[in-house]
Amino acid sequence: MVLLHVKRGEESLFLHSCTLNDPVSEVLPKLVNIHNGRRKVSRLAEEVLDLAKHGVAIKPDLAGLLPDQIKELKLVDEFEEQCVPSGGFAYEADPVQRRNGRAPTKAMKEVLTKAVAEVKARVSKDNIGAGVEVNEQTIKQSLDLIKGATMIVWPMGLPPTDPVRLELENCEELQGTQESKMVLDPAKTTLWFATKELTREKQLKDFLGKNEKTKVVVKLSTTGSGPPVREPMFNEEERKAMMMAEHRRREEVKRLLEDEDENHLNSSWSNPKQLATGLQGLSSVSWKPK
Repeated sequence: MVLLHVKRGEESLFLHSCTLNDPVSEVLPKLVNIHNGRRKVSRLAEEVLDLAKHGVAIKPDLAGLLPDQIKELKLVDEFEEQCVPSGGFAYEADPVQRRNGRAPTKAMKEVLTKAVAEVKARVSKDNIGAGVEVNEQTIKQSLDLIKGATMIVWPMGLPPTDPVRLELENCEELQGTQESKMVLDPAKTTLWFATKELTREKQLKDFLGKNEKTKVVVKLSTTGSGPPVREPMFNEEERKAMMMAEHRRREEVKRLLEDEDENHLNSSWSNPKQLATGLQGLSSVSWKPK
């Protein structure tokens, strides 16, 4: 199995293993799905934290309206009474007025926060240093964990317009958001290794060699954007070590030059009265600077 260190630009994403006999046409969509899945888990994690703090989302018609305005317009959020968290709620107003403020109690809130902490750890970039891989099963388990936690707190389900429910049902709308630029389209994505594009018609071994027990850096890029930036010759730790070695070398050279500057003062050629003493026949007399 070859271990792929997947990047996008300079950003490290995750580790994933496959065989050199796998065709690029199968590996590339899988890597894109994992990348998009990690983004979805990250979005869900943040929304669930907001859900735990301020309760379910209010109807879009009521968003941004003050309580007095809602009463005056005689608007009703029918999901407010339907979607009450298990064990009751503790009111905590949402400063941006996206959610109704009916937050779950402490015990139910912990169910949500623990689930968020676990899924974040599963898709974290820190897994790269620990050698932990991420695959499609990892994404599925993370989504199932979040879904299960929300079902425990809201067994009746979330409102149909709640961002958490939309994400879990793959109905989220990202168009026009910054997040839409982070999501990749498998049909418009290319895979690169050592500034060479891995064409879909070939297998990984055509580009990565025949050694299965190896680790390589591959990069995801958008079709038409050209090759991604080359990997630096040295990683961050190697670069720091080289800078420290260069600093020590310069300090040593500086010290040697200072020692040499002091030693030359005792040399005969540095005597400013050398010509006069020679003419006076006093060359044998030693001279020391004051």
